[in-house]
Amino acid sequence: MSKLAAQDKFFDLSDYGRSPGKLFAKRLKNTRFTPIHVTLLFGLSGLIAVYFIVQNQYYLAGVFIILKSIIDAADGELARLKKRPSYTGRYLDSVFDIFLNFFFLSAICYVSATPFWVALLAFFCIQLQGTLYNYYYVILRNKSIGGDSTSKVFEYKMPKALPGESQKSVAILFEIYTLVYGGFDKIIHTFDSDAYRVKTLPNWFMTFVSIYGLGFQLLIIALMLALDYIEYIAPFFIVYSIFIFILIGIRKRYFRH
Repeated sequence: MSKLAAQDKFFDLSDYGRSPGKLFAKRLKNTRFTPIHVTLLFGLSGLIAVYFIVQNQYYLAGVFIILKSIIDAADGELARLKKRPSYTGRYLDSVFDIFLNFFFLSAICYVSATPFWVALLAFFCIQLQGTLYNYYYVILRNKSIGGDSTSKVFEYKMPKALPGESQKSVAILFEIYTLVYGGFDKIIHTFDSDAYRVKTLPNWFMTFVSIYGLGFQLLIIALMLALDYIEYIAPFFIVYSIFIFILIGIRKRYFRH
């Protein structure tokens, strides 16, 4: 099952890992590997990238950050191929993402002249940017006929476990998810509280929004590391947040319910 109906698919700048991720998932389809195993693998790739940042091996760190993005795309693809969607995988994936983002910025702070408060502000900005992308993307997925609706626009109610997963695992991960993402969700919902009422969002707009997708954010970090621009990474993402207000302004002005 695709995340979006054919007419709602857009050029997603953050989704460059999808094609190699699909190939990887296909190789695992008839094996004992589960989507959770793949999620754990992308977590390991992210931690290796953190290690290389601390060791001042920035090019290798960038390689493993990109690899993390590719593997990140594979877990969802494998779940769809095996027809085993799960809330456990959905929440575990997101929890890993936010902690790895924090580790990336912390490692960058450790090896550079970046003050910790600047790294912390950059982390906040990155998460807020990603939340805006996810907010609009999940709205589109839920409006799309035949699209994937595992993710919800408003994650305030614990879902019932799907076949093959434990309700206890879903409950624990849901609580962690709402704890680490809840504040960012509330901020974005406050900025654009009625976006979920729109009938659809045009493809060109969603392509613009995808500059805030996690894959594109990580691509920028990887490139800046490879070019030895480590001192500029945190300040860049702080300034990059200006597009939050531009995107919300466009949505409110041109795409109303």
